[in-house]
Amino acid sequence: ESDLPIVSFGNLMSEGLTLSRRGQHDKALACFNDALKLRAGDKHCLITRSKCFLKLGDTENSLKDAEVSLQIDKTFSEGLYQKAETLYAMGDFEFALVFYHRGRRLRPDLHKFQLGINKAEEAIVNCIGNPSLVKLENKEELCFVSRQAESKKDKQKQQSKPTKDQKQMKKKSPKTEQQLLGALYADKAFLEKLLKDEDLMKSSTRQGIKVMDLVLGGISYLNHRQDFWQQQKPMYARAYERKVLRQGRRRDKKQKPSEISRSIAKNMEDIELSLARGSAEESCRKAERMLKWIQKCSENEVPNKNELIGNLHSCIGNAQLAMGQMEAALHSHKMDLDCARQNALTDSVSRALDNIGHVYARIGKFQQAINTWEEKIPLAQSSLEKAWLFHEIGRCYLELDKAEVAQDYGQKSLQSADEEGDVEWQLHATVLVAQAQVKLKDYPSAILTFERALEKARLVPSEAAQNAIIA
Repeated sequence: ESDLPIVSFGNLMSEGLTLSRRGQHDKALACFNDALKLRAGDKHCLITRSKCFLKLGDTENSLKDAEVSLQIDKTFSEGLYQKAETLYAMGDFEFALVFYHRGRRLRPDLHKFQLGINKAEEAIVNCIGNPSLVKLENKEELCFVSRQAESKKDKQKQQSKPTKDQKQMKKKSPKTEQQLLGALYADKAFLEKLLKDEDLMKSSTRQGIKVMDLVLGGISYLNHRQDFWQQQKPMYARAYERKVLRQGRRRDKKQKPSEISRSIAKNMEDIELSLARGSAEESCRKAERMLKWIQKCSENEVPNKNELIGNLHSCIGNAQLAMGQMEAALHSHKMDLDCARQNALTDSVSRALDNIGHVYARIGKFQQAINTWEEKIPLAQSSLEKAWLFHEIGRCYLELDKAEVAQDYGQKSLQSADEEGDVEWQLHATVLVAQAQVKLKDYPSAILTFERALEKARLVPSEAAQNAIIA
Protein backbone atom coordinates (compact mmCIF):
# COMPACT_ATOMS: atom_id res chain seq x y z
CA GLU A 1 0.00 0.00 0.00
CA SER A 2 2.89 2.36 0.70
CA ASP A 3 3.95 2.02 -2.96
CA LEU A 4 0.67 3.45 -4.26
CA PRO A 5 0.93 7.09 -5.43
CA ILE A 6 -0.96 9.68 -3.39
CA VAL A 7 -3.34 11.38 -5.78
CA SER A 8 -4.60 14.80 -4.68
CA PHE A 9 -7.30 17.07 -6.05
CA GLY A 10 -4.63 19.42 -7.43
CA ASN A 11 -2.78 16.59 -9.18
CA LEU A 12 -5.98 15.32 -10.82
CA MET A 13 -6.92 18.83 -11.97
CA SER A 14 -3.44 19.42 -13.36
CA GLU A 15 -3.38 16.11 -15.22
CA GLY A 16 -6.91 16.68 -16.55
CA LEU A 17 -6.02 20.10 -17.93
CA THR A 18 -2.86 18.72 -19.53
CA LEU A 19 -4.78 15.90 -21.22
CA SER A 20 -7.48 18.32 -22.35
CA ARG A 21 -4.89 20.60 -23.96
CA ARG A 22 -3.59 17.59 -25.88
CA GLY A 23 -7.09 16.81 -27.11
CA GLN A 24 -7.44 13.65 -24.99
CA HIS A 25 -10.81 14.74 -23.64
CA ASP A 26 -12.01 11.24 -22.64
CA LYS A 27 -9.01 10.75 -20.35
CA ALA A 28 -9.29 14.32 -19.08
CA LEU A 29 -12.94 13.72 -18.20
CA ALA A 30 -11.98 10.74 -16.03
CA CYS A 31 -9.52 12.95 -14.11
CA PHE A 32 -12.14 15.65 -13.50
CA ASN A 33 -14.65 13.01 -12.35
CA ASP A 34 -12.11 11.69 -9.81
CA ALA A 35 -11.26 15.24 -8.70
CA LEU A 36 -14.94 15.96 -7.99
CA LYS A 37 -15.11 12.81 -5.86
CA LEU A 38 -12.37 14.31 -3.68
CA ARG A 39 -13.88 17.81 -3.63
CA ALA A 40 -17.55 17.64 -4.53
CA GLY A 41 -19.10 20.87 -5.77
CA ASP A 42 -15.85 22.66 -6.62
CA LYS A 43 -17.08 25.29 -9.09
CA HIS A 44 -13.78 25.59 -10.95
CA CYS A 45 -13.58 21.84 -11.49
CA LEU A 46 -17.21 21.78 -12.64
CA ILE A 47 -16.42 24.39 -15.30
CA THR A 48 -13.34 22.55 -16.55
CA ARG A 49 -15.43 19.38 -16.79
CA SER A 50 -18.18 21.33 -18.57
CA LYS A 51 -15.63 22.49 -21.16
CA CYS A 52 -14.49 18.90 -21.56
CA PHE A 53 -18.07 17.71 -22.13
CA LEU A 54 -18.52 20.46 -24.71
CA LYS A 55 -15.40 19.36 -26.60
CA LEU A 56 -16.83 15.83 -26.67
CA GLY A 57 -20.13 17.14 -28.03
CA ASP A 58 -22.09 16.30 -24.85
CA THR A 59 -23.88 19.63 -24.57
CA GLU A 60 -26.46 18.33 -22.09
CA ASN A 61 -23.90 17.44 -19.41
CA SER A 62 -21.88 20.55 -20.26
CA LEU A 63 -24.93 22.68 -19.52
CA LYS A 64 -25.68 20.80 -16.29
CA ASP A 65 -22.18 21.42 -14.89
CA ALA A 66 -22.33 25.11 -15.83
CA GLU A 67 -25.72 25.49 -14.11
CA VAL A 68 -24.55 23.65 -10.97
CA SER A 69 -21.58 26.03 -10.69
CA LEU A 70 -24.01 28.97 -10.87
CA GLN A 71 -26.19 27.42 -8.16
CA ILE A 72 -23.11 27.43 -5.94
CA ASP A 73 -22.17 31.01 -6.88
CA LYS A 74 -24.62 33.15 -8.89
CA THR A 75 -21.90 35.74 -9.59
CA PHE A 76 -19.40 33.19 -10.94
CA SER A 77 -18.34 34.79 -14.24
CA GLU A 78 -16.77 31.60 -15.62
CA GLY A 79 -20.02 29.76 -14.98
CA LEU A 80 -22.02 32.41 -16.86
CA TYR A 81 -19.62 32.34 -19.78
CA GLN A 82 -19.58 28.55 -19.99
CA LYS A 83 -23.39 28.40 -19.87
CA ALA A 84 -23.57 30.96 -22.67
CA GLU A 85 -20.99 29.07 -24.74
CA THR A 86 -22.88 25.79 -24.29
CA LEU A 87 -26.21 27.36 -25.27
CA TYR A 88 -24.53 28.88 -28.31
CA ALA A 89 -23.13 25.47 -29.30
CA MET A 90 -26.64 24.01 -28.94
CA GLY A 91 -27.94 26.61 -31.38
CA ASP A 92 -29.93 28.53 -28.74
CA PHE A 93 -28.39 31.83 -29.74
CA GLU A 94 -31.05 34.05 -28.12
CA PHE A 95 -30.60 32.50 -24.67
CA ALA A 96 -26.83 32.46 -25.11
CA LEU A 97 -27.08 36.21 -25.81
CA VAL A 98 -28.88 36.73 -22.50
CA PHE A 99 -26.09 35.08 -20.51
CA TYR A 100 -23.35 36.86 -22.45
CA HIS A 101 -25.07 40.13 -21.46
CA ARG A 102 -25.31 39.04 -17.82
CA GLY A 103 -21.61 38.20 -17.81
CA ARG A 104 -20.66 41.54 -19.37
CA ARG A 105 -22.68 43.45 -16.76
CA LEU A 106 -20.91 41.50 -14.04
CA ARG A 107 -17.40 41.66 -15.58
CA PRO A 108 -17.21 44.47 -18.17
CA ASP A 109 -13.41 44.09 -18.11
CA LEU A 110 -13.55 40.64 -19.76
CA HIS A 111 -13.58 41.10 -23.53
CA LYS A 112 -14.80 37.56 -24.15
CA PHE A 113 -18.35 38.49 -23.06
CA GLN A 114 -18.52 41.28 -25.65
CA LEU A 115 -17.15 38.88 -28.23
CA GLY A 116 -19.90 36.42 -27.26
CA ILE A 117 -22.57 39.10 -27.62
CA ASN A 118 -21.31 39.99 -31.09
CA LYS A 119 -21.23 36.41 -32.36
CA ALA A 120 -24.63 35.55 -30.85
CA GLU A 121 -26.24 38.62 -32.44
CA GLU A 122 -24.70 37.81 -35.82
CA ALA A 123 -25.86 34.19 -35.55
CA ILE A 124 -29.42 35.39 -34.83
CA VAL A 125 -29.33 37.65 -37.90
CA ASN A 126 -28.10 34.73 -39.99
CA CYS A 127 -30.93 32.52 -38.75
CA ILE A 128 -34.02 34.71 -38.50
CA GLY A 129 -33.14 38.19 -39.68
CA ASN A 130 -32.79 41.45 -37.77
CA PRO A 131 -32.90 40.80 -33.98
CA SER A 132 -34.84 44.01 -33.43
CA LEU A 133 -37.81 42.32 -35.08
CA VAL A 134 -37.69 39.36 -32.68
CA LYS A 135 -39.63 39.65 -29.42
CA LEU A 136 -38.68 37.43 -26.51
CA GLU A 137 -41.40 37.10 -23.88
CA ASN A 138 -40.26 36.63 -20.30
CA LYS A 139 -43.38 35.53 -18.45
CA GLU A 140 -41.46 33.55 -15.83
CA GLU A 141 -37.92 33.59 -14.50
CA LEU A 142 -35.62 33.22 -17.49
CA CYS A 143 -33.97 29.80 -17.66
CA PHE A 144 -32.86 27.42 -20.37
CA VAL A 145 -35.58 26.48 -22.84
CA SER A 146 -34.45 24.57 -25.90
CA ARG A 147 -35.44 25.93 -29.26
CA GLN A 148 -36.32 22.36 -30.12
CA ALA A 149 -39.10 22.59 -27.56
CA GLU A 150 -40.79 25.47 -29.42
CA SER A 151 -44.06 24.66 -31.18
CA LYS A 152 -44.04 23.28 -34.70
CA LYS A 153 -46.33 26.11 -35.67
CA ASP A 154 -43.68 28.72 -34.91
CA LYS A 155 -41.12 26.75 -36.88
CA GLN A 156 -43.45 26.49 -39.88
CA LYS A 157 -44.03 30.25 -39.83
CA GLN A 158 -40.30 30.90 -39.89
CA GLN A 159 -39.80 28.43 -42.72
CA SER A 160 -42.73 29.69 -44.82
CA LYS A 161 -41.76 33.35 -44.51
CA PRO A 162 -38.04 33.74 -45.21
CA THR A 163 -36.69 37.20 -44.52
CA LYS A 164 -34.60 39.31 -46.86
CA ASP A 165 -31.60 38.56 -44.71
CA GLN A 166 -32.07 34.83 -45.26
CA LYS A 167 -32.34 35.28 -49.04
CA GLN A 168 -29.24 37.42 -49.11
CA MET A 169 -27.42 34.85 -47.04
CA LYS A 170 -27.25 32.48 -50.02
CA LYS A 171 -25.55 35.11 -52.17
CA LYS A 172 -22.14 35.41 -50.55
CA SER A 173 -19.12 36.73 -52.40
CA PRO A 174 -16.54 34.18 -53.65
CA LYS A 175 -14.04 35.56 -51.12
CA THR A 176 -16.49 35.06 -48.23
CA GLU A 177 -17.37 31.57 -49.43
CA GLN A 178 -13.70 30.67 -49.69
CA GLN A 179 -13.09 31.83 -46.10
CA LEU A 180 -16.06 29.84 -44.80
CA LEU A 181 -15.56 26.63 -46.77
CA GLY A 182 -11.77 26.53 -46.71
CA ALA A 183 -10.52 23.45 -48.62
CA LEU A 184 -14.12 22.56 -49.58
CA TYR A 185 -14.43 25.72 -51.68
CA ALA A 186 -12.61 23.99 -54.57
CA ASP A 187 -15.12 21.11 -54.37
CA LYS A 188 -18.05 23.50 -54.60
CA ALA A 189 -16.48 25.30 -57.58
CA PHE A 190 -15.97 21.92 -59.29
CA LEU A 191 -19.61 20.92 -58.74
CA GLU A 192 -20.88 24.26 -60.08
CA LYS A 193 -18.68 23.78 -63.16
CA LEU A 194 -20.23 20.34 -63.71
CA LEU A 195 -23.70 21.91 -63.81
CA LYS A 196 -22.75 23.65 -67.03
CA ASP A 197 -22.16 20.31 -68.76
CA GLU A 198 -25.68 19.66 -70.12
CA ASP A 199 -24.94 16.18 -71.51
CA LEU A 200 -23.51 15.04 -68.19
CA MET A 201 -26.46 16.47 -66.26
CA LYS A 202 -28.91 14.47 -68.40
CA SER A 203 -27.11 11.17 -67.73
CA SER A 204 -27.71 8.73 -64.85
CA THR A 205 -25.60 6.34 -62.76
CA ARG A 206 -25.82 2.55 -62.99
CA GLN A 207 -28.22 2.63 -60.05
CA GLY A 208 -30.54 4.97 -61.99
CA ILE A 209 -29.76 8.12 -59.98
CA LYS A 210 -29.59 11.32 -62.04
CA VAL A 211 -26.17 12.96 -62.01
CA MET A 212 -27.85 16.37 -61.74
CA ASP A 213 -29.53 15.32 -58.47
CA LEU A 214 -26.19 14.17 -57.04
CA VAL A 215 -24.44 17.41 -58.03
CA LEU A 216 -27.27 19.62 -56.71
CA GLY A 217 -27.31 17.58 -53.49
CA GLY A 218 -23.59 18.16 -53.02
CA ILE A 219 -23.92 21.91 -53.60
CA SER A 220 -26.89 22.06 -51.23
CA TYR A 221 -24.92 20.25 -48.52
CA LEU A 222 -21.98 22.66 -48.88
CA ASN A 223 -24.36 25.64 -48.71
CA HIS A 224 -25.82 24.30 -45.46
CA ARG A 225 -22.35 23.77 -43.97
CA GLN A 226 -21.36 27.25 -45.10
CA ASP A 227 -24.36 28.75 -43.28
CA PHE A 228 -23.68 26.68 -40.18
CA TRP A 229 -20.03 27.71 -40.02
CA GLN A 230 -21.05 31.34 -40.53
CA GLN A 231 -23.23 31.03 -37.40
CA GLN A 232 -20.66 29.14 -35.36
CA LYS A 233 -17.73 31.36 -36.28
CA PRO A 234 -18.74 34.69 -37.86
CA MET A 235 -16.28 36.62 -40.00
CA TYR A 236 -15.51 39.21 -37.36
CA ALA A 237 -14.65 36.40 -34.92
CA ARG A 238 -12.21 34.89 -37.41
CA ALA A 239 -10.50 38.25 -37.87
CA TYR A 240 -10.36 38.73 -34.09
CA GLU A 241 -8.88 35.25 -33.61
CA ARG A 242 -6.17 35.96 -36.18
CA LYS A 243 -5.34 39.18 -34.36
CA VAL A 244 -5.18 37.41 -30.97
CA LEU A 245 -3.00 34.66 -32.47
CA ARG A 246 -0.52 37.22 -33.82
CA GLN A 247 -0.43 38.98 -30.44
CA GLY A 248 0.08 35.62 -28.70
CA ARG A 249 3.06 34.83 -30.91
CA ARG A 250 4.62 38.18 -30.12
CA ARG A 251 4.06 37.58 -26.39
CA ASP A 252 5.64 34.14 -26.64
CA LYS A 253 8.79 35.69 -28.10
CA LYS A 254 8.98 38.11 -25.19
CA GLN A 255 7.85 35.85 -22.36
CA LYS A 256 8.21 37.38 -18.91
CA PRO A 257 10.44 35.65 -16.32
CA SER A 258 7.41 35.06 -14.07
CA GLU A 259 5.61 33.30 -16.94
CA ILE A 260 8.68 31.15 -17.63
CA SER A 261 8.87 30.19 -13.93
CA ARG A 262 5.21 29.19 -13.88
CA SER A 263 5.67 27.19 -17.07
CA ILE A 264 8.71 25.39 -15.66
CA ALA A 265 6.92 24.60 -12.39
CA LYS A 266 3.95 23.23 -14.33
CA ASN A 267 6.17 21.05 -16.53
CA MET A 268 8.08 19.69 -13.53
CA GLU A 269 4.79 18.81 -11.86
CA ASP A 270 3.67 16.99 -15.02
CA ILE A 271 6.95 15.02 -15.13
CA GLU A 272 6.66 13.91 -11.50
CA LEU A 273 2.95 13.15 -11.82
CA SER A 274 3.50 10.94 -14.88
CA LEU A 275 6.08 8.89 -12.98
CA ALA A 276 3.86 8.65 -9.88
CA ARG A 277 1.02 7.28 -12.01
CA GLY A 278 3.22 4.62 -13.60
CA SER A 279 3.94 6.33 -16.94
CA ALA A 280 7.74 6.16 -16.71
CA GLU A 281 8.31 6.42 -20.48
CA GLU A 282 6.16 9.53 -20.74
CA SER A 283 7.86 11.08 -17.70
CA CYS A 284 11.30 10.39 -19.21
CA ARG A 285 10.29 11.82 -22.59
CA LYS A 286 8.92 15.01 -21.03
CA ALA A 287 12.01 15.48 -18.86
CA GLU A 288 14.41 14.99 -21.80
CA ARG A 289 12.46 17.45 -23.92
CA MET A 290 12.44 20.03 -21.13
CA LEU A 291 16.18 19.50 -20.48
CA LYS A 292 17.00 20.38 -24.09
CA TRP A 293 14.91 23.55 -23.81
CA ILE A 294 16.45 24.62 -20.47
CA GLN A 295 19.99 24.12 -21.79
CA LYS A 296 19.26 26.62 -24.57
CA CYS A 297 17.96 29.28 -22.13
CA SER A 298 20.19 31.96 -20.67
CA GLU A 299 20.85 32.57 -16.97
CA ASN A 300 18.72 35.73 -17.19
CA GLU A 301 15.72 33.77 -18.45
CA VAL A 302 16.14 30.95 -15.93
CA PRO A 303 18.11 32.17 -12.86
CA ASN A 304 18.28 28.69 -11.26
CA LYS A 305 19.26 27.04 -14.56
CA ASN A 306 22.04 24.78 -13.17
CA GLU A 307 19.92 23.52 -10.28
CA LEU A 308 17.08 22.80 -12.69
CA ILE A 309 19.35 20.88 -15.10
CA GLY A 310 20.47 18.65 -12.23
CA ASN A 311 16.87 18.14 -11.13
CA LEU A 312 15.90 17.06 -14.64
CA HIS A 313 18.80 14.57 -14.79
CA SER A 314 17.46 13.17 -11.52
CA CYS A 315 13.92 12.88 -12.95
CA ILE A 316 15.25 11.13 -16.06
CA GLY A 317 17.28 8.73 -13.88
CA ASN A 318 14.24 7.86 -11.74
CA ALA A 319 12.15 7.18 -14.85
CA GLN A 320 14.93 5.03 -16.37
CA LEU A 321 15.18 3.05 -13.13
CA ALA A 322 11.41 2.43 -13.22
CA MET A 323 11.81 1.14 -16.80
CA GLY A 324 14.63 -1.19 -15.73
CA GLN A 325 17.34 0.73 -17.63
CA MET A 326 19.91 0.47 -14.83
CA GLU A 327 23.05 1.66 -16.61
CA ALA A 328 21.23 4.63 -18.12
CA ALA A 329 19.74 5.50 -14.70
CA LEU A 330 23.19 5.35 -13.09
CA HIS A 331 24.60 7.67 -15.78
CA SER A 332 21.75 10.19 -15.31
CA HIS A 333 22.16 10.29 -11.51
CA LYS A 334 25.92 10.74 -11.88
CA MET A 335 25.24 13.68 -14.22
CA ASP A 336 23.02 15.10 -11.46
CA LEU A 337 25.86 14.62 -8.95
CA ASP A 338 28.44 16.31 -11.19
CA CYS A 339 26.14 19.27 -11.78
CA ALA A 340 25.41 19.59 -8.03
CA ARG A 341 29.11 19.52 -7.08
CA GLN A 342 30.12 22.02 -9.75
CA ASN A 343 27.54 24.48 -8.44
CA ALA A 344 27.95 23.70 -4.71
CA LEU A 345 24.32 22.56 -4.31
CA THR A 346 24.41 20.56 -1.06
CA ASP A 347 20.81 19.31 -1.16
CA SER A 348 21.24 18.20 -4.76
CA VAL A 349 24.48 16.35 -3.88
CA SER A 350 22.60 14.50 -1.12
CA ARG A 351 19.77 13.60 -3.50
CA ALA A 352 22.14 12.34 -6.19
CA LEU A 353 24.14 10.17 -3.73
CA ASP A 354 20.88 8.74 -2.43
CA ASN A 355 19.74 7.77 -5.96
CA ILE A 356 23.14 6.40 -7.05
CA GLY A 357 23.30 4.17 -3.97
CA HIS A 358 19.80 2.93 -4.69
CA VAL A 359 20.73 1.94 -8.27
CA TYR A 360 23.90 0.14 -7.12
CA ALA A 361 21.88 -1.83 -4.55
CA ARG A 362 19.30 -2.78 -7.21
CA ILE A 363 21.99 -4.24 -9.51
CA GLY A 364 23.71 -6.11 -6.68
CA LYS A 365 26.79 -3.88 -6.36
CA PHE A 366 26.42 -3.65 -2.59
CA GLN A 367 29.91 -2.35 -1.74
CA GLN A 368 29.51 0.55 -4.21
CA ALA A 369 26.10 1.28 -2.68
CA ILE A 370 27.65 1.29 0.83
CA ASN A 371 30.45 3.65 -0.26
CA THR A 372 27.97 6.04 -1.85
CA TRP A 373 25.55 6.08 1.09
CA GLU A 374 28.36 6.47 3.66
CA GLU A 375 29.40 9.61 1.75
CA LYS A 376 25.84 10.87 2.18
CA ILE A 377 25.69 10.37 5.99
CA PRO A 378 27.11 13.86 6.92
CA LEU A 379 24.49 15.45 4.59
CA ALA A 380 21.49 13.77 6.27
CA GLN A 381 19.29 16.50 7.75
CA SER A 382 16.98 14.56 10.07
CA SER A 383 16.93 11.54 12.34
CA LEU A 384 14.38 9.88 10.06
CA GLU A 385 16.68 10.26 7.05
CA LYS A 386 19.53 8.76 9.09
CA ALA A 387 17.30 5.85 10.19
CA TRP A 388 16.62 5.01 6.54
CA LEU A 389 20.24 5.50 5.51
CA PHE A 390 21.72 3.34 8.31
CA HIS A 391 19.13 0.64 7.60
CA GLU A 392 20.01 0.48 3.88
CA ILE A 393 23.75 0.36 4.58
CA GLY A 394 23.18 -2.39 7.17
CA ARG A 395 21.06 -4.34 4.69
CA CYS A 396 23.88 -4.17 2.13
CA TYR A 397 26.41 -5.43 4.71
CA LEU A 398 24.04 -8.29 5.49
CA GLU A 399 23.94 -9.20 1.78
CA LEU A 400 27.77 -9.23 1.81
CA ASP A 401 27.70 -11.67 4.80
CA LYS A 402 29.21 -9.06 7.13
CA ALA A 403 26.65 -9.68 9.86
CA GLU A 404 28.50 -7.94 12.68
CA VAL A 405 28.72 -4.62 10.79
CA ALA A 406 25.12 -5.07 9.67
CA GLN A 407 24.07 -5.42 13.33
CA ASP A 408 25.91 -2.21 14.26
CA TYR A 409 24.17 -0.28 11.51
CA GLY A 410 20.85 -1.81 12.54
CA GLN A 411 21.39 -0.47 16.07
CA LYS A 412 22.26 2.98 14.67
CA SER A 413 19.11 2.91 12.54
CA LEU A 414 17.01 1.93 15.59
CA GLN A 415 18.52 4.74 17.67
CA SER A 416 17.68 7.33 14.97
CA ALA A 417 14.15 5.92 14.58
CA ASP A 418 13.68 6.16 18.39
CA GLU A 419 14.79 9.82 18.29
CA GLU A 420 12.20 10.52 15.61
CA GLY A 421 9.55 8.36 17.31
CA ASP A 422 8.81 6.58 14.03
CA VAL A 423 7.37 3.11 14.78
CA GLU A 424 7.65 1.86 11.19
CA TRP A 425 11.40 2.48 10.97
CA GLN A 426 11.81 1.09 14.49
CA LEU A 427 10.25 -2.09 13.09
CA HIS A 428 12.56 -2.22 10.04
CA ALA A 429 15.68 -1.59 12.15
CA THR A 430 14.72 -4.20 14.77
CA VAL A 431 14.15 -6.85 12.09
CA LEU A 432 17.55 -6.04 10.56
CA VAL A 433 19.26 -6.48 13.97
CA ALA A 434 17.45 -9.80 14.52
CA GLN A 435 18.44 -11.11 11.08
CA ALA A 436 22.07 -10.14 11.72
CA GLN A 437 21.95 -12.01 15.05
CA VAL A 438 20.66 -15.10 13.22
CA LYS A 439 23.61 -14.88 10.79
CA LEU A 440 25.92 -14.63 13.84
CA LYS A 441 24.15 -17.72 15.29
CA ASP A 442 23.21 -15.74 18.42
CA TYR A 443 19.78 -17.41 18.45
CA PRO A 444 18.57 -16.45 22.00
CA SER A 445 19.23 -12.73 21.26
CA ALA A 446 17.59 -13.10 17.83
CA ILE A 447 14.39 -14.57 19.40
CA LEU A 448 14.15 -11.65 21.87
CA THR A 449 14.77 -9.10 19.12
CA PHE A 450 12.18 -10.71 16.84
CA GLU A 451 9.66 -10.56 19.73
CA ARG A 452 10.31 -6.81 20.06
CA ALA A 453 9.86 -6.49 16.29
CA LEU A 454 6.54 -8.33 16.56
CA GLU A 455 5.32 -5.74 19.09
CA LYS A 456 6.29 -2.97 16.65
CA ALA A 457 4.47 -4.76 13.80
CA ARG A 458 1.28 -4.84 15.90
CA LEU A 459 1.60 -1.09 16.50
CA VAL A 460 2.05 -0.19 12.81
CA PRO A 461 -0.17 -2.35 12.27
CA SER A 462 1.05 -4.75 9.58
CA GLU A 463 -0.39 -8.25 9.40
CA ALA A 464 2.12 -9.25 6.69
CA ALA A 465 5.05 -8.15 8.88
CA GLN A 466 3.60 -10.02 11.88
CA ASN A 467 3.29 -13.26 9.87
CA ALA A 468 6.82 -12.90 8.48
CA ILE A 469 8.32 -12.32 11.96
CA ILE A 470 6.43 -15.27 13.45
CA ALA A 471 7.60 -17.52 10.60
